[in-house]
Amino acid sequence: MSRLIFNLLLQATWQTLEMVLISGFLAVAGGLPLGILLVLTGPSGLSPMPWLARPLGLLTDAVRAVPFIILLVLLIPLTRFIVGTSLGTTAAIVPLAVAAIPYFARIAEVSLREVDPGLVDAVRAMGGTRWMVIRYVLLPESLPGMISGLTVTLVTLVGASAMAGTIGAGGLGDLAIRYGYQRFNTTIMSGVVAVLIVLVTGLQAIGNLLSRKARHDAAGH
Repeated sequence: MSRLIFNLLLQATWQTLEMVLISGFLAVAGGLPLGILLVLTGPSGLSPMPWLARPLGLLTDAVRAVPFIILLVLLIPLTRFIVGTSLGTTAAIVPLAVAAIPYFARIAEVSLREVDPGLVDAVRAMGGTRWMVIRYVLLPESLPGMISGLTVTLVTLVGASAMAGTIGAGGLGDLAIRYGYQRFNTTIMSGVVAVLIVLVTGLQAIGNLLSRKARHDAAGH
C-alpha cells in the first residue's frame, strides 16, 4: 500500500470517527432524556400522560422509519441553517444525530422498562421522589443494557456515516466512492472495507467489555 493511500485512509478514518463519536454523544444527550420521558409518561409509568406519550412515541417512530439516505436529503435545509453548508464531515453530523436520537431513545426506553418494578416500588414506598427513582434505581439498573444499546447505535452510525459519503460528507464512505468506485481502485476499496471491519469489531469489543463491567458492578451492589 502506497503512502498516499495510507494517508487517505488515515484521514478518512479520523473523519469517520469524528462523525460517529460526536453524533453518538448527541444521540445519548438527546435520546436518553427522551427515553426516560417515554417511560415516565407511558401507561405504567410514574407520571402517566397519554396525551404526551403517544405523540412522542409516534414522532420517535416516524423519524426512525425514514431511510437514512432519504433523511440526508430531507435535512439539507436544516443542516445548512445549523452549520452553513450541507457538505463535509461537520454537516454530516446533523443528519446522523437526528437519526440516532430516536434510535437510542427506543433502546433506552426498553432498558429502563426492564428494571425490576419491585425496586421502584420499594423506593416510592420509602418516600422517594420521581427524581430519586430515576437517579438511584432506573439509571443504575439499566446501565448495562444502555451500554449495549449505545454500542449497537455506534456500530449503526459507522454504516450510516459511510452512506453519508454519497453526498460528500467525507470519511471512509466518501473515500470509497470517489477514489475506489469512481476510479476503479480496488486497493482503496479493500482498505476501506478492512478499516470498517476493524472499527466495528473494536467498538463492539469495547462495548461488550464496558457492559460486562457495569453488569458486574451492579451485581456487586
